[in-house]
This record gives sequence, structure tokens and C-alpha cells, in this order.
Amino acid sequence: MLRPRPLGRRETEVGRADVRGSLAVAAVAFAALAAGAGGLPAAAEARGPDLDVLFIGAHPDDEAGGISTYGTWAEERAVQTGVLTITRGEGGGNAVGPEEGPPLGLIRENEERRAVRRANVRSVFNLDEVDFYYTVSAPLTDEVWDDRATLERVVRVVRETRPNVIVTMNPAPAPGNHGHHQVAARLAVEAYEAAAGPRAFRDQITREGLRPWRVGRLFGDGAEGEGATGRDCPSRFKPAEPTDEVFGVWSGRRSLSGRTWAQIEVEAQREYASQGWSVFEDPPADPAKLDCDEFTQLAARVPYTPADPRRDAMLEGALRERPGGLPVGTELFLTTGRFDVVPGSRVALIVHARGARRFGPAVARLRLPAGWSGPRRVALGRLRPGRETTATVRLAVPGGARVNRRVRVGATLRAGGREGTTRHVLRIVPPVRGTLEPLPQVAEFGAWAARTGLERLDTLVKPVATLPSGGTRALRVELRNRSRERRSGTVALRLPAGFAADAPSKPYDALAPGGRGSVTFQVTNTDPALETSEQGGDRGFDIVTTTDGAESTERAALELVPATTIPRAAPVVDGVESPGEYPGAAIDLSRKWEGDDPDGAADASGSAKLAWSADALHVLVRVTDDVLGTVLPAGDAKRHWRTDSVEIAVDPRGDAENTSRTYKLGVFPVTREGGPAAARDADNRQGPAAQTAPGTRFASRVADPYDGYTVEVSIPFAELPVTVAPGGMGLNVFIYDSDTQDKTGQTRLGWSTWGGVQGDPYRWGRATLAGFTPPAVPAADPVFPRGAAGSVDSPQSIAQAARQRLGLSGGPRPGTRVRIHGRPRRTGDALVVRLRSSGRGAAHVFAIGAGDRDLGSRVVALRPGVTRVRVRVPTGRIGLVRRAAVGFEAPGSRGGLGVLARVAPGR
Repeated sequence: MLRPRPLGRRETEVGRADVRGSLAVAAVAFAALAAGAGGLPAAAEARGPDLDVLFIGAHPDDEAGGISTYGTWAEERAVQTGVLTITRGEGGGNAVGPEEGPPLGLIRENEERRAVRRANVRSVFNLDEVDFYYTVSAPLTDEVWDDRATLERVVRVVRETRPNVIVTMNPAPAPGNHGHHQVAARLAVEAYEAAAGPRAFRDQITREGLRPWRVGRLFGDGAEGEGATGRDCPSRFKPAEPTDEVFGVWSGRRSLSGRTWAQIEVEAQREYASQGWSVFEDPPADPAKLDCDEFTQLAARVPYTPADPRRDAMLEGALRERPGGLPVGTELFLTTGRFDVVPGSRVALIVHARGARRFGPAVARLRLPAGWSGPRRVALGRLRPGRETTATVRLAVPGGARVNRRVRVGATLRAGGREGTTRHVLRIVPPVRGTLEPLPQVAEFGAWAARTGLERLDTLVKPVATLPSGGTRALRVELRNRSRERRSGTVALRLPAGFAADAPSKPYDALAPGGRGSVTFQVTNTDPALETSEQGGDRGFDIVTTTDGAESTERAALELVPATTIPRAAPVVDGVESPGEYPGAAIDLSRKWEGDDPDGAADASGSAKLAWSADALHVLVRVTDDVLGTVLPAGDAKRHWRTDSVEIAVDPRGDAENTSRTYKLGVFPVTREGGPAAARDADNRQGPAAQTAPGTRFASRVADPYDGYTVEVSIPFAELPVTVAPGGMGLNVFIYDSDTQDKTGQTRLGWSTWGGVQGDPYRWGRATLAGFTPPAVPAADPVFPRGAAGSVDSPQSIAQAARQRLGLSGGPRPGTRVRIHGRPRRTGDALVVRLRSSGRGAAHVFAIGAGDRDLGSRVVALRPGVTRVRVRVPTGRIGLVRRAAVGFEAPGSRGGLGVLARVAPGR
């Protein structure tokens, strides 16, 4: 799945005698948690923010899949893990109440803190970016988030907390991968490098007193390949890409509580109730049926043991020594000037080393791929702390090397009677390589991967192109000459049955050394009877490129999407199909794209009919269903995937890179008030239809006795974000089915069905509006939700920042000094707090109880001097107040500081 580049210093090996006290604290903590205690002993809390492992994700719950691993490490190795979350997830659904926006974000932060505490994770950092909606686009996420400012705050947290291992998500635009997840992972990769550099965000060093911090190893959670269950799952995993470095931690190990870590992880995941996770089932009771958490190494500065099946293998070199291994803090890694090499070429390999202490002389022994030549022994001299030593050697790639495969170069460093190993991956490519033109977001990812030295991640995204059923499209093959000579040759496509190209092959001529070119084919689906969407799957084909008589092959895939021609008509929007209203054929909506398989057509199935008139698109959807899901009040008619609903998605021109240029309407067939409701979501403009689509009309009919419902919608072309292209409009219609009353969906059906398809307009179906002349619609700029709770609004974040003496939101501590003057006192039904400030700003003052629970709050303006603040507390709850928490933000700042004080005894 993921990969390397140039530790923070950890003086002792975790698990040795000098951390026995910490292990004892961890044991007591876990015993308390197992018994249902609400917190950890003060000794554990007092250890501060000096972290061993830091997970970096986009939303609360992104860390949930690794909880069993972090808990295992904490219990057995006293490893302290922290979680950095870019947003509070206020753009998600809410299965526990009507809250959305900032109030939902605070609920989700609370869920996250309760969940990760089961793995002894006490440090949760929120950066306060907005979770605007589900998108699969990293470029769109960058557009909404200030990526440079966000990176600065990630780097600050890394430098402040000094983790030796970072775990993050998948940075690639794989189908369905949330764009926020992609960007969170990219920020983690960039922070891994930037935190180590003395020139990156230099003010943190010169003004804030922080120091560069060199993280030892970087991992992505998850891996591509075939796994196994049982205790041996770490050694039995087979990566899809053999050169991937994948490490596993078995979830079947029992904790001090007697439960497996898989069970504890599920119990933790149920804490994310707002996301519908409270219904998660118990894992298998038989440990032999439990699998591993897998992690793919993205980068390492330190030596490690490849293919190590031990549960703490990911910590080697960064936090623990292996027997006979180099001291923790020693660095060893390899770099090359390029990732792609051609047969017969030479490549410069640089060996980098840094000592945890003075020792030497150091010698690196190289392990080269079969047939390669070059030095096998590299002298590095004496190693010193804080000083990098390098040696450069040139390796020769054999002229007959097999192309389009990856190889490893290994190095084992020996010094002071100890040794450690590292590996580096290169790809052998033909002199001229022909590849399918990538999707825009894939091309953007490729450019980012090249900038960060992670080109090997390109295997995470299969090269694909969509094609309408029975239609034709241009397929562009990109060419790159990596040799030192001009090259000429041909490109051919070996297409699967049911497809044809406009020519058997096409030439390219005199492509310059290092140059780029392309050839374009017109490809037609000649058999419209072929299954479309996921049901038809990826139809692989070969791109065959010849260069001076030599042939190489690259694999790509075609994906068929359904197509339809929409007739003209003028339906009446009443939820009933009258004769002549929809003269065309129905489209099938009964294919699953996510969730559980329906128990037959009566459980969940449906169809839609379409028509256009001079000013609107008309859609009639019939749904067969056996159980009506949660009926929501009209005021909570949002996040339609939580219950029974229909979604209509329109990409007017059929070329939108993401859904911000589309129209997506979710329709609930019934509300508690009786009628239907509709809202737009994750598109050009979100919110209730009355505000975001005032001209859209909708109606419904719910069967009695219930066996389904009908929804009818009329969408004015003028409300679409741009003028329609009548020859190739993008369209999809989805059915969301829920058989529960807890606001959790079970099954998602639709017309063009792929995983994550609701965010992928290029995989929607294609609709032709025959004879239609569209009215001109000026392009509308997308509107994004901007409301996000700040850490100054969270008593839990404030309390943590105060205990750790760190700034809020990953920002610096402001220059203004704020403290609580005297001890806060309970007076009647209020908590009275006196604040002394050296400057102006806003104070968010909270009366908090056990577990940093909010019992009352108030925001006041501060001026230099003492300000008396009275915080009202609900009647009868003043006795529950234990502390005052104050979040302070200076004018124009993004961050702030936290202040905490115990309440004086008595009333």
C-alpha cells in the first residue's frame, strides 16, 4: 500500500528495566479500564506529551482500525501513542441526535477520546480544519483547507511531542478513498520530512524554542494483498506488490482484562455512536479466526528487520533494539536520484548513516538484485551523533534486465560489533514506456509522489478509463523516453472481447532523450450487452510499446458505465406515473455498490424512469422495500444515507473532476410531519432544498400496507451548476435502504455502481437528451461549509493543552499571559472565575466535571488586568463542578492556550 526517506533520539530500549515503572503504571491503568474506571492514574497522566507513536488522520474514528495494535504496545511495551486529527468530523452523519456542524464536531471529539482511551491513548490533538463533506478529491480538499498552514501545525505537534513512529492513512486517490484521508496522509509524509529540517517553519525554532525532530519510521495503516487469520498472520501476509514492506500485529492476543484486543477494539469502535458504529458485532471468540492489523512502511531513517513477524517489529530502530542490533537512534537509509531505471544504465546510490553515539569504523554491505554490479562494501568511517555521514556508489543495471518490475537494494551497516539493515526500491522500466493517461486526481497524486520521493506508491491506483455502454471515447497513451537516445516505435492496444480501437497500432517518431509524447486511440464498446459497473468489473487490457524492435507491456483497465437516452415529456410532479409521462424504458437501480446484500427483491430493489422538458429534468423512482427505516423529523432531513432515501446525482457536462461541480439531491419519502423532504449534500451547494434548490419540486407516495415507496422529482436546469451537455450528461440514481430504527443504513443500490461512486462523477452513467437545446446557465462557484468547532470550544482540548503546556489547535502559545487568579468558587448556581490577562483576547470559560465534562460555559472579552467571570450551571449540578477550564485566543490568532484550575472546596 504505502513507503521511504531521511530520528528522534530515544535513549533506552522500551521494555528494559528503566521502564518497568511505566509498565506497572500501564498495567494498573488497563486493570482500571477493564473494570470500567473512567480514567488513568495521575502518574500516567503526568508523563506529558513525549510520545512514542503518533497517528495522523482526518476525522475522529480514522484511528479506530489500529486500536488493538496501540493497546497491545501500550500494555506490553509501555508505548505512548497520541492521535492527531485534522478535523472533528462535523461533516459526517449523526445517528444519536439532530446536531450537525460544530456541535456534532464536539460530540465526535468526545467519542474519539473515549474510544482511544481503551488503548491508553491520552493525547488527542485537533487542528480545527472543517470536515466539509465526503469527497474523493485531494485537490478539492487542498482548496478548502489551507494546506501550508495545516502542515505548519502538524509539524509543530510533531516537534512538540517528539514521536519516534508515525502512522497515517492512504495518500493515494484509490477508488472510494476519502480526499480528506488522502490529504491527512500527505501532510503526515510531508511533516516527516519537514519536522526534521532546520529550515522548515524556522520560526518554530528561532521564536518558539522548538528543535528539529527526526521521526524514525513512517507507516500507512492497511496493506494491499492477501491476509490470513490466527497467530501466524504477520508472517503469512502476501503483499500484492512483493517489494512492499508490510508488518502485522495480531488482534487475537489477550489483554490484562482477559479479553482479546480484537474485542477491546470493537468495544472502542462502538463509542463512535454518532457514525452508527454502536451496532458493531463482536469479533469471533476463537482467536484462530482473528486477523492482523497490517501496516505498510512508507519511510524509515533507521535500521529494521525486513519481514519481521514480531508484534513490536514496527518499533525496531525507532524505539527498541533487536539483539545484536545497532543502538536506538542510529540512522541508516538509502536514496537514489531516480526511481525508474532502464536496462543497461547506471544509477547513483547514496548510503546515509548517523550515529546514536560515537562508534566506528562503520561499514555497509550492499545486497544487489541478481545480475546487478557495483561495490559490495562501502566504508563510512566513524559515526557521530547529530552528524550525517554519506557515501555514494554507482550501480550498473544489466542490459538484459526484465522491465516493468521492482527490485530491492539492501544495505547492512556494521559498527561496534552490531549491525542493522535497510532496503530501497527501484523500478526497471523500458527505454520508452507507454502508460494510460491518468485521471486528473491521479496525475496530481503522481506529481506529489515524485516531489516527496514516493513514486513507488503509484501501484495503489490502477490505471483505468470509463466508457459508456455502446459508446466511443478517446484513449490517450502517454510516452516517456528515459534513455539517452532518440527513440521511435509503435503503440498498440490489446483490448478484451467486446471492444475495438480505430487502428491496430500507431507510431511515434524521434522521441527525444528525456522527452514526452503521446498517441491517441478511439476505442468503442462493440458489444453493448456486456455487464456494466462493478458487476462487469475492470476489463483489463495491454498497452504494448515497441522501441527499436523491443516490446514492453503495461496493464490498464476499461470500466463500462451504463448509458441511456432520455425522452422528452412533461410529467406532473405528484408521485404517480400517469400515462405518457415517462415514455422511455426504466433503468435498473437494484445493483448493490456498498453494504449488505439484500435478502431478495422484496428487501430492497428499484427502478427509475427519466424525462426532460424545456426547463427541467424529471425523475421517477420506484423502490421496493420490506421495512421502513427511521422516519426523521423534517428538521433533521439531512445526511440521507442514514435511513431510507433516494439520491439523484447530475454532472451537467459529464466532465466534473469532483462533486463540487455537480448537483446531488437526497430525498426522504416521508418525515414525521407526513410529507417528503429533500436536501442537497456534498455538491455545488449544500443544505435543505428550500434554500439550495428552491425551484426543485418533489413528491412521494408511500405504500400502505408498506412494501415500498415512489419518489418523483423535477430539477430545473437553471439550478444546475453549469449548462447541460445534452450529448453526454453524467447521471446516477441511488437507493439507500435501512431496516433499522437507529439511523444506520444497511444497503446501497444504484444505476452505475462502484465502491465510493457517490464521490466519483467519472464513474456515473451517461445520459443523452435527444433533441434538447439547453438553456445557458452561468457556472456557479461551489459553496463549502465553513463551520468548525475550535479547540477553544472544547473543554477536553483545553484541559489537555493546559496539562501539557501546549498551544491549542496545533498553534503556538500566544504571547499574552493568562492565568486564573485565585481558586474558582461555586456560588449558588454559578462558578465564579477571576482571570488575569496581560493583553486583549477572548476567553472561553468552562465549568467542568469528571472526565472534563462541560457543565456550563461562557465567552468573555479580556483586557489587561483582572476580569471576573460568572459561569451559570444548570440547577442542581453545581456540586458536580470540579474544575474551571479556560481557552484563550488572541485577536487574529489561530490557536490559543489552555488554563486549568481546581475549584475551591465548599460552595
